[in-house]
Amino acid sequence: MKCRRCKKQAVVALPGHNTAFCAECYLLFFKRQVEKAIKDHKLLTQKDKILVAISGGKDSLALAWQLANLGYDVTGLHIDLAIPGSSEQARELTTSFCKNFNIELKILEIKNEGLAIPEVKKRIRRPICSVCGQIKRYFFNKFALDHGFTVLATGHNLDDEVARLFSNTLRWDTAHLSDQGPLLPAENGFVRKVKPLYRLTEFETANLCYLVGIEYGFAPCPYSTGASFTYYKRLLEELEFKQPGRKLQFYEGFLNRGQKGFKLLEQKQGQELTPCPECGYPTSEELCGICRIKKVMEKI
Repeated sequence: MKCRRCKKQAVVALPGHNTAFCAECYLLFFKRQVEKAIKDHKLLTQKDKILVAISGGKDSLALAWQLANLGYDVTGLHIDLAIPGSSEQARELTTSFCKNFNIELKILEIKNEGLAIPEVKKRIRRPICSVCGQIKRYFFNKFALDHGFTVLATGHNLDDEVARLFSNTLRWDTAHLSDQGPLLPAENGFVRKVKPLYRLTEFETANLCYLVGIEYGFAPCPYSTGASFTYYKRLLEELEFKQPGRKLQFYEGFLNRGQKGFKLLEQKQGQELTPCPECGYPTSEELCGICRIKKVMEKI
């Protein structure tokens, strides 16, 4: 198979784009996909101070590498979740990556907040993946605001976004459908949040890492067994195999034709957010979710 752009021997085939690339042209393809996402949705400017949420997985590392190579002002933030057999490796890979590619890195140890995930799992009667995600969103947002970052960038890829869209549509969750997309503007105590990899799949970010020489963690979290997103991703991957390009068409169709309707609906019936009296985080409850979790963790 020949590279579509330069006609050299291809090393990556992309059925969803009906094309194939050599290593050099693939890196150009990847860069242009990120640039298109940024331009189409006005995600970033060269004046932004960008905090990249880095987990140690392929997506967040590929994002940090690509944004840095595009000349953006990038700092990584890694949250050490204190999960045995998982967090140590993730922290080591993140630290090594940032050192190798000269990217500034900040590390937040969640145990110092009284929220080590294994302990939270013992005390909170909710699916731990949901609670962990809530904790990470809270501290990524808080760190960005406290340290003067203008935007928080996350490595959510096309597979992540389509699985989330599929899940939210199955439940007709209008609140989550209204704010799903590659851009969440800064408002109500939230920093601007962007997802520049939304046009690229897990396969494509893995290829980027391989070609650039980025070592990443690939073992699943030991607490993620049975997560519904994993099942949805398998279903959608089967669809993509039979109908290449369908995932991107589905997601772009939602952004272009469906998202606006859910935003209007949510504006009419959405709940008003007020600062949490304990920490100032936006909430529609008496206390924000993280402060409620902390209250449970403080009980003997």
